[in-house]
Parts: sequence; C-alpha cells; structure tokens
Amino acid sequence: MKIKSILLKIMGALILLAIGIYIGKVRFGNSTAETIPLPSTLKYRNIGLSQDTTQTDSSEEFKGNIIEVKKGASIQAAVKEAKPGDLIRVYPGTYSENVYIDKDNISLQGIVINGEWPTLDGKKEINDAFLYSGNGILIENFKIINYKGNGIMGQAGNNFVIRNNWIIDTGVYGIFPQYGKNGLVAHNVLSKIADAAIYVGMCDNVDVLHNEVFNNVAGIEIENSRHCLVENNYAHNNTGGILAFVTPGLPIKTTFDVIIRNNFVVDNNHENFGAPGSTVAGIPAGTGILIMAADDVIVENNIITGNNNTGITIVDLATGAPKANDPNSEPNPDRVVILDNTMFENGNEPTGEIKAIMLTQLDTKGPDIFAYGGGTGSTIRDKHKYRTFGLDDYGQAQITDTKDVTTFLLDKPVPARSVSKKELGELTYYGVCAGCHAFGSRLIGPPTDIIQAIHNNNPQGIVDYISNPKNLRDDYPEMPPQDYLSDEAKMAVAEYILAMKE
Repeated sequence: MKIKSILLKIMGALILLAIGIYIGKVRFGNSTAETIPLPSTLKYRNIGLSQDTTQTDSSEEFKGNIIEVKKGASIQAAVKEAKPGDLIRVYPGTYSENVYIDKDNISLQGIVINGEWPTLDGKKEINDAFLYSGNGILIENFKIINYKGNGIMGQAGNNFVIRNNWIIDTGVYGIFPQYGKNGLVAHNVLSKIADAAIYVGMCDNVDVLHNEVFNNVAGIEIENSRHCLVENNYAHNNTGGILAFVTPGLPIKTTFDVIIRNNFVVDNNHENFGAPGSTVAGIPAGTGILIMAADDVIVENNIITGNNNTGITIVDLATGAPKANDPNSEPNPDRVVILDNTMFENGNEPTGEIKAIMLTQLDTKGPDIFAYGGGTGSTIRDKHKYRTFGLDDYGQAQITDTKDVTTFLLDKPVPARSVSKKELGELTYYGVCAGCHAFGSRLIGPPTDIIQAIHNNNPQGIVDYISNPKNLRDDYPEMPPQDYLSDEAKMAVAEYILAMKE
C-alpha cells in the first residue's frame, strides 16, 4: 500500500509539473514565429566566393540583419533599408504593393502562423508582386494573388531561390525567372495563370522541382534555356502540362540539355485562355508534354495520362509555330530521348492537325507520342510500349536512365553580371523586355520590329512609353509601366531596340 501511495504521489506531481509547464508556455512562452529557422540558403551564401584558397569558405554563420515587416507596414520600405546579406521576415497580413529588389543577397521569408500567410494582393490594379534584378535573391513562403502581370519575375538575377509560394491569378506569368543562371524553383503551387505558371526564360542551370501547377494555360515552360531539370512536379488540368521549346526572335536562340523526369502529367485538357495571338494561345487543349525545336531533351519515368490530344508531342517550328520568322533559330528538335514512362488514356479526343492526321490513318484516337516535322538523332527505349505516330526514324536509346544527373545547379554561386554602359541596353532588353517582345513573332506584346517601325529614329518615344504606357490597341494587353528602371537604362534599351536586326 505504501508503494502504491508513493507511486500515486509521483504521478500526481508529474501531472502538476506538466500542467505548470504548459501554462507557463502559453502565458510566457515566445511566439512560434520566433523559432522559425533561417532559410538554409543563407548558410551557404559565401561558399566559393573567396579568392583566398588558404581559408575555409563554407562558414554557416549568418552575419546579416533581420528586418521584420508586420501587418500595416511596407515590404518595399524594408527592401530599401536592407543591405546585402540581410533577411526580411514578413508576418501575416495583406500587402498590396509591388516589391522591387535591385540589391544582391537579399532574402525575403514569409512567416506563416496558425495557417495565416503574408499575402500580396494586387487587387487587379498592380502589375507585379515581386521583381528582382539582384543576385542571390531568395523569396519563400508568400501567398500572391490578383496581380495583372507576374507573381515573381526575375530580371537577369543569378543564384536565385523561389520556393514554397502560393500563387493564384497573377496575370501573364506566375514565376518567371528571365535571363538568370543557377536557380531553384521548388515547392510552389500555382493556378489560374493566363500564359505559363512557371516560365523559365533564357536561363541556364535551373532546377524546377516539387511544384504543383493546375488550371493554367501552360503549367511549366522551359523556353530558350539550357541545362534544366524538371522533376517531381504535378502538372494537371492545364491546357499544356510541361513544355520545352524554342521561341524564335529572342536573343538566345536555343533550348537544349533538358531532363523532364518523375513528373505527374495528368488530365491537361483545360480550355486555352491565353491572349489571342500569343504563342501559348496556339497550344491545343489536351497536351501533356510539348517539345518544339528543343534539342537533347530526355523524357523519363513520368506518369502521363488522361491528356486528350496527345501524351507527348514533338514538333519543329514549321509545325508548331508556322508564323515564326527567325533564320537564326535552328527549327528542328534533335536528339530527343524517350525512356521508360507510364502512359495510358491519352489521345481520347484529339483536335486540329493531330485529329486530321490520325484520320488519315483511319484512327479517331490520338497517340501517346506524336512526332511530326524535322529533326535527327532522336531515340526511344521501347517504341512498342506506347501508341505512337511519326517515330519511324527514332533509333534505339543508348541510355537506360539519367540517375547520374541529380541536379543542374552549380556547386558554386556564379558571379553577378558585370554590366558596362555599352551592355546596359542589351541586358535590360534580355532581362525585362524579351519576355513579352520578340523580333518577327508575337509573344505577349507587339514584335520588336513593329516597335522599331512605330518609333523609327525616336528612342525618346520608347522611353516615354516605357515610363507611361497607353493601351492603344484592343488586340494587345496593357503594358505595365517599367518606371522603376533608371533613366539611363530606359534610354539604353530604347537605343538597343532600334538598332536590333533579325
């Protein structure tokens, strides 16, 4: 009995102690927000940058300042205050602003508390949520809604990380790194984007991992970019799921060395709601994966199902973009490699040219894999495993998998772009203008050669339009003002545009 009594007293004491600890934490404990760790990218900000090989260069110590932004304050004001190496933490609340980051090594981290996110709401009045031209930029943990142009756009910034964001109805693009190198786009969810949810444009060494894209025109686009890995994404209910292609008329002319691996590409049958006349407006509903004029693309171990037009479409520019006119863009998809994929229930309701071509084969169903037009050196692991059209010239694949390629990210940060006055116009065009304007073909805005004709020998006219655009044509969407650009950059890009040749 004594032992039992002692045990009961001990248990009672433990229970009272636990209750006391709980009450103490509730009444006096720190907020859970204070325990949120630093972003992992901050730990490695200086790796590889030292010129002194005798010192250790992998210090994980964070030496910057932490700037907090609470509800009712301005994120842009915090960016203005920040110095390279600083972390800006944004707490739950609604922030209706455009945030422009033109400094290097700035990190923006949203703090999610009890399910409440920091939300950038453009109210369909503001064009962009985040614009960055700095290098070493991190943007994570934000909800971004109701912008007219872009959710997150990079303009020639290297070493970027964009992850764990929730982006809905932000106009033309959701996440749009342009003319950047060495970047990661991961764990984002994007929906209701009128062009591409994730658009990697004129970039090198980018990994696109673990994202969900749905109810967009294009889910993921790798355009005029090289060395890109698209893996473990869920692309469903878009017009087109995953695209790798060349757009003619852009300064960078190629797309190559792209691996599309371990993705779910499912039921991409959404009605195309892209801007009439734009490139993506031509994507047929029901397109799982589209490869157009891109070289050295490997498609491996994806689950591709329920795409009503085709599972995989491989075409040249003459077929996919017949109005394109760029003699400097090689038009054929060369050395495409199709490895093992799981494909079923594709092509149930083919449309347009594919429907017409299949009818010539006395077949009303589209194929799992459709190849049409030029191109050489392409191979497939087992062409008898799928329903195919146009693969007669495909040889036997010389590889079985790509497991030796784990990432295309570089093991060291690449240097920031050094821009001379002479190069400023070219860089501004690459990083800002080329996402919407190409020479000789239409993207979102008027082709560059049309701009040349309108503003012939009048660079100031382009500068004035950049600062205060007016929508003069119903067949083009309104251009957002780029008044954050310096006067020097505006004039430099105006002169560059007028001097451009095909």
